[in-house]
Amino acid sequence: MKLHELSPAEGSKKEAKRIGRGHGSGWGKTAGKGHKGQKARAGHGMRPGFEGGQMPLQRRLPKRGFNNIFAKDIVTVNVGTLEKKFENGAVVDTQALVDAGILKNSFDGVKILSNGALTKSLTVKANAFSKSAKEKIEAVGGKAEVV
Repeated sequence: MKLHELSPAEGSKKEAKRIGRGHGSGWGKTAGKGHKGQKARAGHGMRPGFEGGQMPLQRRLPKRGFNNIFAKDIVTVNVGTLEKKFENGAVVDTQALVDAGILKNSFDGVKILSNGALTKSLTVKANAFSKSAKEKIEAVGGKAEVV
């Protein structure tokens, strides 16, 4: 093979569409822009949501609610989930929950809820417990410690 015999792979090169270069090209006259009007003009960019001067939808709708910047992101974990993921006698804290894949890293606190059954004796360290979750943990010989 020589340099003059090299050619690009079949279908990898495509001719540019030369619009506005006469009727014979199939892209003459209006060059795919339709007939007159705002969108046919050069530099016609209109922002998203522009409705031709009509009051746009995002301004017609009322504003509702607010975003509390002081709100704490407390994630919940059920005792049934702890049953599936941890061995008997394990110490369950926030880092253990993240390592087990139960929680993601971004949260302000963990609350343990009582949905599901628990048969394993676990030492659970969390920010809060529901009353029934604490009872379930202690009923099987575990400890519920508030951090």
